[in-house]
Amino acid sequence: MDAGTTRGGPPRPTGGQGPVARPAPLSGVRVLEASALGPAAVTMPLVDLGAEVIKVEPPSGDYIREMTWPIVEGVSLMHLHVNRGKRSVVLDLRTDAGASTFAELAAASDVVVEAMRPGGLARRGLGYEQLRERNPSLVFCTISGYGMTGPYRDLPSHGVAYDVWAGIVSPQVDDDGFAFLPEHASMGIHAGPLFGALGILAAVVRARSTGEGAFLEIAQSDAAAAMDWYRSETWRAYERPEDEVTGNKADGYERRAPGTAGMVEGVRYQVYGTSDGAYVLFMASEQAFWRNFCEAVGRVDLFERWPGSRYADHARGNQQLRAELRDIFATRTAAEWVRFGVEANVPIGPVNSPRSIPDDPQFRDRFQWIPADRLGADQLPTPLKFVGEQLPLPERAPTVGQHTDEVLRDVLGWDDARVAEARATGGVGTAGAG
Repeated sequence: MDAGTTRGGPPRPTGGQGPVARPAPLSGVRVLEASALGPAAVTMPLVDLGAEVIKVEPPSGDYIREMTWPIVEGVSLMHLHVNRGKRSVVLDLRTDAGASTFAELAAASDVVVEAMRPGGLARRGLGYEQLRERNPSLVFCTISGYGMTGPYRDLPSHGVAYDVWAGIVSPQVDDDGFAFLPEHASMGIHAGPLFGALGILAAVVRARSTGEGAFLEIAQSDAAAAMDWYRSETWRAYERPEDEVTGNKADGYERRAPGTAGMVEGVRYQVYGTSDGAYVLFMASEQAFWRNFCEAVGRVDLFERWPGSRYADHARGNQQLRAELRDIFATRTAAEWVRFGVEANVPIGPVNSPRSIPDDPQFRDRFQWIPADRLGADQLPTPLKFVGEQLPLPERAPTVGQHTDEVLRDVLGWDDARVAEARATGGVGTAGAG
């Protein structure tokens, strides 16, 4: 497929018309990014929506290409994913020539992203205050582990640090007494970039309206805590007197543990095993759904015996009902129960794993893998869908300095002599290195 290829698959209904040929949503937005490792993910959603992202790397390159697992044909999946669609330029920002070229690129950009420890660019004379002198409408975003302030601002860290800091994952102890981190979905390294991308877009919209730029910063640890707001805010609410903050009416107003911890004793909202060894999540906490279920399985007696409250009634701790439901769900496969849920209007969902989810029919309908022959590894597309349009497919993540010459020519208008001169000074690296 060539650079102009778009994601295929059946388009959604558009009044009988096919996908409309339109510029990508962020076409014409240019982002200059100085990044290292995972925080570079902050610009990946922008690339997927059509923004031009120029990744500035030191002569040695971003060692993200060697980080974590798997390594796909010598390059890490992390690099292939978070840096897909970007153009790589090698500039040695320790030199006057490299810093000057960066400043020139920033003057021609809408956004500068510092995806590393805050202040790294400012120490080289390339901070927000310096860059905005030439580009008043510039949006400058710095994204890091713990942010620009606080006692942890200079603490080295990696992605899981933000999850444990935010209380999202707790250590466990194995049979030999050693503590370990259990498998969990990483939060900070994904939520931080998404919040950052949202802030960047908001600032660009304002800058284009008012001509005023912005300096925004985001910590991946902050993002992890913000995403888990329900649990932390619940504990905070429980600090108030019990006559002010209670549990649900269905629980006799008894306080339950925050978030999913309060669902351990649930019955009408719980996982159940199926006849094929899989599980489904049963979610009939509203009385209307509970009635639908009982009638559809021919067990109206269960509804008559335990009708429950109108809303948010999990039949908590009702082991008799739990045993009945366990036996009922064991009579059909997971797929049969999902179809039952659609037909009977009962919330029943399949329980997948990261390994099994690609085989789920809903996943197959909503996601179409971008193939390895294009990106180096099979990758998921953006979940954003513009109805009646097709978003451009991203290009493969770059090698170190792959686009140095073409960016200097395309963006800054340099000729071959100017490029050669800059390379001779040591400020500009060799194209296609690494």
